[in-house]
Amino acid sequence: MTAPQRHHRVRRRSLLAGAGGLLMLSADPTRGRAAAAGSRRASRVSHGTTLAYADLHNHTLLSDGMGEPELAFASMRTAGIDVAALTDHATDDALTGLTSHKWHKLGKLADGAYRPGEYTTLRGFEWSHSHLGHINIWFTDEFADLNRAGDTAELYKWLAGTSGIGSFNHPGRQREQFGDFAYDARIAGHMVALEMFNNGDDYLFGGWPTHASPLVACLNAGWRTGLTGVSDEHGGDWGHDDDKGRTGLWITENTRDGVLAAMRARRFFASRVDRLRLDATADGVRMGGRLPIAQGDVTFRVDLDPGPQWAGRPLCLQVLRPGRDVPEVVELLHLEAGPDTRQVVKVTVPLDISDGDWVVLRVSDPTLDNPAPGPEGHPGNDFGLAYSSPWWLTGGSSPAKSSSSHRSGR
Repeated sequence: MTAPQRHHRVRRRSLLAGAGGLLMLSADPTRGRAAAAGSRRASRVSHGTTLAYADLHNHTLLSDGMGEPELAFASMRTAGIDVAALTDHATDDALTGLTSHKWHKLGKLADGAYRPGEYTTLRGFEWSHSHLGHINIWFTDEFADLNRAGDTAELYKWLAGTSGIGSFNHPGRQREQFGDFAYDARIAGHMVALEMFNNGDDYLFGGWPTHASPLVACLNAGWRTGLTGVSDEHGGDWGHDDDKGRTGLWITENTRDGVLAAMRARRFFASRVDRLRLDATADGVRMGGRLPIAQGDVTFRVDLDPGPQWAGRPLCLQVLRPGRDVPEVVELLHLEAGPDTRQVVKVTVPLDISDGDWVVLRVSDPTLDNPAPGPEGHPGNDFGLAYSSPWWLTGGSSPAKSSSSHRSGR
């Protein structure tokens, strides 16, 4: 579903120091290189999971990276990453990428570094087409290059026959943008992610004005992807550069099964702030889930802690809804930092499925500009810090029914 653009009609609210719903910052002085304290891994709005920091998109000398693959997993672990993946190119334009031998080597490296319960390591690959786009795939026994899958339709057919999951990478960078995100029901349950941060880039308006916002194009096409941040590292210092993309995974256990379950549930968020914590519910439904309503007021409870380095700095919390070419910002909260995290941000927003079936939360720094802005005057032209995964309105069916019958295939 799509909706006409109304992004200049955003409602604005301010949360001042001492007011109810004030965003409070942690006083914990620890930095992101060591494992975060247990309190920073626990959500204040949900139960049963723990926050793990993931870097799911990285390269080595096995394709077009510059670092020795044998060093990558150890580097990410010393950087404080909890879930790490190597995703070398299957084929990168004229450059030959993975071979069967290299694929086997990646598997051995991932298995050798894997520490169930402590550190989860994944082997994946990046299917790369110069015009259609790049797609990461994890949890498959084999890989698909351009000889096996020469376009997205062939790749989707291949992926449908596996237990793998995938992500649309740096959307808007390649001109055909996955065939304008043409929807394929065969793999709706396999495509779990859309990169919003890649390295230092925010792809909210990737490709604008030639293309629609990738977020709008992807979700309006019918895909039910969560939102990720990745470093897309091509150097040799995996995990050690600040302010590159990261994914926050809410996991029941730090194992491959636990990571796969969280990704299939879209229980994750995108960030480019080291050690930022974000979790949110909408009328009790966690991000990545379905809201069994067609119309009505929905209350979001947001646990947001950007870390001690943001103390005293202003933030914005934006509620994004579908538009024709760019997302509508239907609610904008100005947040003022406080000394601790004893309170949760709450906001109630009227939603109507006739305006579109998804909603996303965006966290931004209003004092900085988005280096890749959208239309003049759009509230998203400030500097993005984090995105929740979406919620989807299901038109009033029960959660149990919608989870088994919706076309997402999850």
